[in-house]
Amino acid sequence: MTVPHDVFTAAKLGPVTLRNRIIKAATFEASTPEALVTDDLITYHRLPAAGGVGMTTVAYLAVSPGGRTEGKQIYWRPAAIPGLRRLTDAIHAEGAAISAQIGHAGPVANARSNKATALAPVRFFNPLAMRFARRATRDDIDDVIEAHAAAARFAIDAGFDAVEVHLGHNYFASAFLSPLINRRTDEFGGSLENRAKVARGMVRAVRRAVEKAAGKAGNPIAVTAKLNMADGVRGGISTEEALQTAKWLEEDGGLDAIELTAGSSLVNPMYLFRGTAPIKEFAGAFKPPLRWGIRMTGKKFLREYPYREAYLLRDAKLFRAELSLPLILLGGITNRETMDLAMAEGFDFVAMGRALLAEPDLVNRIQADGATRSLCTHCNECMATIYSHTHCVVTGSPVSSPG
Repeated sequence: MTVPHDVFTAAKLGPVTLRNRIIKAATFEASTPEALVTDDLITYHRLPAAGGVGMTTVAYLAVSPGGRTEGKQIYWRPAAIPGLRRLTDAIHAEGAAISAQIGHAGPVANARSNKATALAPVRFFNPLAMRFARRATRDDIDDVIEAHAAAARFAIDAGFDAVEVHLGHNYFASAFLSPLINRRTDEFGGSLENRAKVARGMVRAVRRAVEKAAGKAGNPIAVTAKLNMADGVRGGISTEEALQTAKWLEEDGGLDAIELTAGSSLVNPMYLFRGTAPIKEFAGAFKPPLRWGIRMTGKKFLREYPYREAYLLRDAKLFRAELSLPLILLGGITNRETMDLAMAEGFDFVAMGRALLAEPDLVNRIQADGATRSLCTHCNECMATIYSHTHCVVTGSPVSSPG
């Protein structure tokens, strides 16, 4: 019988050693008004790093201007590297590692805000942007895949310890995986094998870029992916198909770990978050007429699912049983008992989001006292703050840095 890991012991993530098995999940910070690193963004990640996490994940670093979910997000380019290096240096000074979430938003991208064409498997209307995403051509797909490789090279230059390839939430790769969205009849549509080509191509390209850079500079970084186990939408990605995709990704040998997630940013985001659906607050983040539309149809978009600890564990155990690759459990990780449960079920790492937004020092406090309980109420009102400045409405954290 395998002895469960202690969540507070050091652990290897590919070539990188983390001081413990707790990762701050990628949660959009809304701290980059000029699409560049700010002191505010550094504070956002420095606080949980000082608070004890093994690694923090920066979200969301788009591989191209048109791959952003909105125009204020950072995208990989030479002008962004000095600020990102300042960010990684600050996190390393706290003793933590730092990962860059890289991806292309696909149909989730806000073409109006980005002032760039959005891409999707098929022509697709984004109601938040009030724009259509264009059907991606073969050249577009090749460009997006190559942009992921370039992003990995930039991440190495900026001092990151890992990159997380975004394959979830109906972003570009996930939209191709979805039989509901992907109605193509060419080599990228139809069978799961065809629909998985984009996701697998992204990961392979990133791995090749990392290995080539490591051979030259001796500075290897870990490569992980965020993968939907299910969209929570009828006709979308199913757990069975997601498991097969995960098996292919494992066989391809491009990943050091997979973070298991769920839900659709386009149709059903609450399938990931669970808890109270903040319809009023979400509507208030937009101007009319979109505000009125959200108030009228919000219950269809923001469906309520009861919160419970480790709420993605049931599906994640199916993946744990079939894969040998290290897995990161996400969803409802707020206390020592749940962390220990994840370790006992064979997971290698846990990822925390909202609980660390509420209390960036929670990990240190849990390590000092296993009876510590999170102040997060799962009200999810923090979801609406991503359109202004991401913070916890209960505790007010994280605080903004001066200037």
